[in-house]
Amino acid sequence: MQNNTNKMKFLVPLISVFLGLLIGGIIMLISGYPPIEAYAALFEGIFGGSYYLGETIRQMSPLILSGLAVAFAFRTGLFNIGVEGQLLVGWLAAVYVGIFVDAPAIIHIPLAILAAGVAGALWGSVPGILKARFKVHEVITTIMMNYIALYSTNEIIRNFMLAPGERTENVKETASLASPFLQELTDNSTLHYGIIVAIVAAVIMWFLLWRTTLGYELRAVGFNQHASQYAGINVSKNIVLSMAISGAFAGIAGSMEGLGTYQYMTINAGFTGVGFDGIAVALLGANSAIGVILGAALFGGLKIGALNMQAMAGVPTELVGIVIALIIFFVACSYLVHWLMNRVNRGGKI
Repeated sequence: MQNNTNKMKFLVPLISVFLGLLIGGIIMLISGYPPIEAYAALFEGIFGGSYYLGETIRQMSPLILSGLAVAFAFRTGLFNIGVEGQLLVGWLAAVYVGIFVDAPAIIHIPLAILAAGVAGALWGSVPGILKARFKVHEVITTIMMNYIALYSTNEIIRNFMLAPGERTENVKETASLASPFLQELTDNSTLHYGIIVAIVAAVIMWFLLWRTTLGYELRAVGFNQHASQYAGINVSKNIVLSMAISGAFAGIAGSMEGLGTYQYMTINAGFTGVGFDGIAVALLGANSAIGVILGAALFGGLKIGALNMQAMAGVPTELVGIVIALIIFFVACSYLVHWLMNRVNRGGKI
């Protein structure tokens, strides 16, 4: 029985990807675009050389961390849609420390990442407190907190950190995650050391949830709050803690952009979308640490490959968005995949 469950956890995302690509191809055909040429360009854009590989891995870093943030909350019975806002405050905190603090790199980089994690944790704990104290649903508060984060970070940059170009100054070299070695290795891509931070974070999440007493309590509260309370677990404390830890992962995702990819923060006209992609990555990865890494690899690859698909086959990147949405649709509707597999196993009989 356990083997069948594990088998389905692996097969459902795989079949969902196949169905997403298949129906995406049909939509391209109806829209007048060549699907075979488009997918060939897509895969060329993902695996066509060390540059594309470097860009895909670079894209994975914030996706892994935002996926971990969503997955951690899911595992503890909460739905954190505020990853985007927590990412923005983490991004700003990392850039602030990167610009205004003087320290050697060995201290400066961890300090900037820690600041991002603390900022994300504090931002995430607000919906947690409201949920624990006043029973306000976290979906509503986290959505609203996204907008507060977007406009607050813009105002802080505009009033205190503005440099020419509607952005902050660059972070100091001692706080930068940029890696000339990795860039040279990947044909001058923008790959940086953030991928190491993301993988370490995935290991921490797994260890925290499955190898510690705290993780056991957090998961227990997620399964059943009444039973947990009866067993002597402090439910309110664990709800706040869960949202804070989830927010910390999201905040560190922001530091990947501030210290790695861009080295600064701009005044954002809208959301980055990375935080919302984290929901899809967590769903695709079945809320497990290793699954989130694989889901982020798929998303990162599709986003980088989409650029090549547009350049070589003339297919708009919006169609890749449709393919991604279809994949998520089939993962969410896992019942449909189960039904299809049962039909195949029964030789087409219901």
